[in-house]
Amino acid sequence: MLLSLLLIAPVAGSATAADPLSGTSLRTDLGAQLVQVLGGLGVVLAMVLLLAWLTKRFSQSRLSGAHGLRLLGGISLGAKERIVLVQAGDVQLLVGVAPGRLQTLHVLEEPIQLQDSKEAADDEGFGQKLGKLLEQTRGKE
Repeated sequence: MLLSLLLIAPVAGSATAADPLSGTSLRTDLGAQLVQVLGGLGVVLAMVLLLAWLTKRFSQSRLSGAHGLRLLGGISLGAKERIVLVQAGDVQLLVGVAPGRLQTLHVLEEPIQLQDSKEAADDEGFGQKLGKLLEQTRGKE
């Protein structure tokens, strides 16, 4: 009992107990320190997760404003392989991207026209399309 009291005392800091054999004061101070340490660890973990999310969110738009280059879209083919559509001036390129390698797959003769955000807002949403499809299937029954 005395040995465990000596091992806990340096961790507990300057806490003094009225009854050193009972150890109740040391346990409450140890609990408070444990809560403080776990709270600090939680704050650090939350900051790491927030920074990871921000990095992932803003790293996708790296090419969007780079001197005439625009990333128009991409498809993931595997864990590390992608095909991306890049516009460089008036030319659109289909590029294969793999670790340590970039390769032009095709130079498009006619540029692909992508919908603007205003045109996309005018289109009907998923819910409306689903509703029309359900009405059509109900009418066939």
